[in-house]
Amino acid sequence: MSFQAYLDAIEVKTGRTPRQLVEEATARGLAEPGVKAGAIVAWLAEDYGLGRGHAMALVHVITKGPTISGAHVGGTGSHRDASDTLWLDGAATRPPT
Repeated sequence: MSFQAYLDAIEVKTGRTPRQLVEEATARGLAEPGVKAGAIVAWLAEDYGLGRGHAMALVHVITKGPTISGAHVGGTGSHRDASDTLWLDGAATRPPT
């Protein structure tokens, strides 16, 4: 599953776009430097029922922003992404690639 596919699945499961979840994390103080991934994972599990894999995709976005390593872009594997910048505003509004 690609990084973007994880974010799209999170949106389906929670009814919230990744950007909305980042904003909520920020409002809760979970985007502050030094916040451990475990605190974010626990919040997402408790409030949204997300498992660790999906939660860790959001941990990356919350703590590092929407840019991912170029190592994940292109190629032919199932984990490839089309871009090094993740779309956070919902699958329905994502521009075509």
